[in-house]
Amino acid sequence: MTLDPDTARRLRDGMARGVLSFPLTSFHDGGTLDPDGFRAHVAAQIATGPGALFPACGTGEFFSLDEDEYRQVVTIAVEEAGGRLPVVAGTGYGWAQAVRFARIAEEAGADALLVLPHYLVAAPQDGLVAQLEQIAARTRLPLIAYQRGQVAFGVDAFRRVADIPGVIGLKDGHSDLDRLQRLTLAAPEGFLFFNGASTAEIQARAYATVGVPAYSSAVHAFAPEIANTFFTALRDGDDGTVEKLLRDFYVPLVELRDRVPGYAVSLVKAAARLRGRPVGPVRAPLTDPSAADLADLERLLASGLDLVGADL
Repeated sequence: MTLDPDTARRLRDGMARGVLSFPLTSFHDGGTLDPDGFRAHVAAQIATGPGALFPACGTGEFFSLDEDEYRQVVTIAVEEAGGRLPVVAGTGYGWAQAVRFARIAEEAGADALLVLPHYLVAAPQDGLVAQLEQIAARTRLPLIAYQRGQVAFGVDAFRRVADIPGVIGLKDGHSDLDRLQRLTLAAPEGFLFFNGASTAEIQARAYATVGVPAYSSAVHAFAPEIANTFFTALRDGDDGTVEKLLRDFYVPLVELRDRVPGYAVSLVKAAARLRGRPVGPVRAPLTDPSAADLADLERLLASGLDLVGADL
């Protein structure tokens, strides 16, 4: 496959410029895809200056989209981006299904793919490497591997992954900084690393100490004012602002998120709806927040926005 050598450079430039946006997928109340709502949400996200756009990934409920819906989501993201920033679409499941999504993303004009952890089964290191080899051999798009859940690369396997033509980066969601430091030291020059921990801002300073300053921000999907203020403060060494936002917004958000499985997405969507964003409900098996949790979220969101001088 012929790869675009410019994609890694554009991603690196974007990572230095702003947070990575993972837009929500909009659904109508009946559960059907809402393309117009998604287009409006993506346009609003792009207007706030993220470094790259990652549609149809975890926050975008990739796991609940069929192939036609996925095509619409990625196509809209590419159209709205208009070449101004890289578009990295999610793909996943077993390699055969991942390749089907990869081909759709190619046709839609995506710049790269984020390979989400495979479905259900645990696998040995050789199998984790082979999964990426099989996908890379069947798409012209560069791949970013995502280690999280049942996917965790040892150093030897990681070296083999980094040698696969077309694999340009690794997103880490394990927060094992000892392991991650070993991987960054073993990486070839120019290989990209991303902090993919849940509510990544909580661990952004720690990740940066092992050479991984770039991170995805779910908060950006509903409060880009907060996400961008945090990013700028972290980049500029404004520890006072970083610590105030961590203490008074991010830590309480994580505590609320941890009340119910799936709230890592459900709360983000609920917060976006509180701000009038046309994203709709989550799809099963996720559930929308309870009335009590929604009330707590609204108070926290108002408080967080007040911290950065923005309105609900």
